[in-house]
Amino acid sequence: MNSQYNYTEIMTWLEQKGKLQFGEKFHFREADVINIQKLICYFLKDEVMAAHFNLDLSKGILLSGPVGCGKTTLMTLMRHVAQPNYKFIVKTCRDISFEFIKEGYQTIQKYSNGNNSHSEYRNYCFDDLGVETNIKYYGNECNVMAEIILSRYDIFISKQVITHITSNLSASEIEAAYGNRVRSRLRNMLNLIAFDKDTKDKR
Repeated sequence: MNSQYNYTEIMTWLEQKGKLQFGEKFHFREADVINIQKLICYFLKDEVMAAHFNLDLSKGILLSGPVGCGKTTLMTLMRHVAQPNYKFIVKTCRDISFEFIKEGYQTIQKYSNGNNSHSEYRNYCFDDLGVETNIKYYGNECNVMAEIILSRYDIFISKQVITHITSNLSASEIEAAYGNRVRSRLRNMLNLIAFDKDTKDKR
């Protein structure tokens, strides 16, 4: 593997960024190194390492794992690594559901199609998929994130707009919460990077 990047140096640099952002106790754990390297490789668009890790650089990332394993922290740090065209905004699914209560169905439009002009399409990381619940707006129940994911899939196919997601849910739990259609779309638009289910809470 003749990657043009020095992953050891990049991880050292990122760990320093983490200490500045999250406190001096922040550090990468040995057990997480492979997943961190996969994320770095993806956001650098390193084709050599992507082939080694079996990552599709045209898709987004689904970062999965138990509560407290560091998913949100890692995705926040990856914003330092992401190439200019692949910068992304982190938005919690819970906050989106609260926006839906206040603003209604235009929230779904906001996080999927923007204002229908290409410049409005944005790369998002939807953080903590599964913590939000079905929300009612004027008595109408709506699975907000399911609708947004289905819309994001359409613009992924038509415009190559990237979506990332973090979640504590397994694939079967995602299907139970959002339906088979959403699970199928996620499989087509995201690379799965998963922490071991026994990973301890780092908080």
